[in-house]
Amino acid sequence: MNLRRDWLKIVVWIAVLAGMMAGAAGKFDSLYGSKASMNSIVTTLKTPAMVSLLGPFTANKPYTVAVIYGAEMVVFMGLIAAMMNIYFAIHATRSEEDDGVTEYVLAHGVGRQSPLLASVGELVFINLVAGVIEVIGIQAASMSGTTANGSWLFGIGLAAFGFMFGMVSLLTAQIFNNARSATIWSYLVLGITFVARMVTDIQNPDYTWWTVYGWIEKLNLYNGNNWGPVLLILAMSIVILAVTVGISATRDIGAGLIAQRDGRNKASVFLRGPLTLLMRIDRVSFAVWFASLFVLGAMYGSIFGTIGNLMKTNPTIAQLLSSGAVSSANRAIVMSFANKLSLVFAVVATIPILITIFRINGDERKGYLEMMHAKPISRGKMFFSYSIHAMVVGTGTLFLAVLGMAVVGNASMKSPVLVSRFLRSFIAFWPAILIAGGVAALLVALWPRIQTVAWIVPVYGIFSLYFGPLVKLPKSLQQVSPYGWINNVPTKQIQWDTFWWMTLLGMVLFIIGYLVYRHRDLIEN
Repeated sequence: MNLRRDWLKIVVWIAVLAGMMAGAAGKFDSLYGSKASMNSIVTTLKTPAMVSLLGPFTANKPYTVAVIYGAEMVVFMGLIAAMMNIYFAIHATRSEEDDGVTEYVLAHGVGRQSPLLASVGELVFINLVAGVIEVIGIQAASMSGTTANGSWLFGIGLAAFGFMFGMVSLLTAQIFNNARSATIWSYLVLGITFVARMVTDIQNPDYTWWTVYGWIEKLNLYNGNNWGPVLLILAMSIVILAVTVGISATRDIGAGLIAQRDGRNKASVFLRGPLTLLMRIDRVSFAVWFASLFVLGAMYGSIFGTIGNLMKTNPTIAQLLSSGAVSSANRAIVMSFANKLSLVFAVVATIPILITIFRINGDERKGYLEMMHAKPISRGKMFFSYSIHAMVVGTGTLFLAVLGMAVVGNASMKSPVLVSRFLRSFIAFWPAILIAGGVAALLVALWPRIQTVAWIVPVYGIFSLYFGPLVKLPKSLQQVSPYGWINNVPTKQIQWDTFWWMTLLGMVLFIIGYLVYRHRDLIEN
């Protein structure tokens, strides 16, 4: 039943993953086929900034194009695979319970654990098919240095890695009593392990074994081809699944391991409409997003003292420069890295925006808004309440991420940079998240069935700008994403003309969504 229901989404996810991997594999020979380009990219991959983003480059000479491909792609593709599994795991379990579907299924002659085991089976199928198609795509690209062993390790390694985070999501679905909380905590676990990997890769790669996320970079693709981490990932998946099954066997349907607290006898004086109600309901989610993004920014900022130390990372060049020139070079390195981090923060800040805006149709379908619509509250006010709520969360997360990076980054550097300079990134990237939210709002109002297509905006944005320079993606293709229009802040000044036209575009998208939503039929379950 799960596969029949989700077949189109499965096809789209697998096509995106396999297409990204095969497309990159087909282009790497033209990018790094010469010895000069190979040496240049290896030098780049060994810099602290790239190590924090992609993991340490540990391959031994002679280098091949396939080795470079594995080093650049494995950490990022692991992130996408984990996100895919989080989506399907929550959707097949906690979301079904929230909608009452699980109760109907259990009313028939099926075992108590059937819905959970069915979701496990679906994840196994999705990851195996994705892994096989990815291997076929890589092999078909005929990239220099490719081996069947390395390609199968890449495909199966990604499948196992994604499946492990699917098991984490199934566990959070048992702990929390609603899909939103389960999703947030699943992404929180993913984010914590990713940041832990980043820090240990910079400080001491041996400690990366303790981060869980770092296991995937230990595969040593197309060089040593280490299958050991795959076995470790599968073992961890089995342990998490066993715990999940144990919890599922004892909890009530619709409930979570963490019991829901009783509500107040009387409403708060601050409850004055849909917007304040949403903020009251989501106050814990607010706190989690704000704290998580501040910590994420702080963790990245903590390595500024390392990456911005030219004497340590490239002592030969440092000895040729004066102390003033070294200080300027250090600052330029940090500012360039801060620009990449700001892109990551903006994309992550887009996630709660889209989740919140999509809730308009989700809450309608579940009947949550019937009592609201029965009151003298216009549909336009309801639409803008969700939209404003979403932008408050997104704006707050982006601001706190940049602030955390600035405060902790300055504490780790010998020559601090003005916090206001770091905040250029917050101001410059804000219109991009506004446009992403506007696209989601328009789809929610105009095409509710395909509203999740809006996820393409942040996914393509991070891929085109994160890997665009490495694969020499044309600027025009990078600017298909709203994030691609932002200049190199905080190194440079904000381009105010770009800021204003992007802000205007984002507002127009929200207004069109508002006008359409006012006149379309409500969604019923």
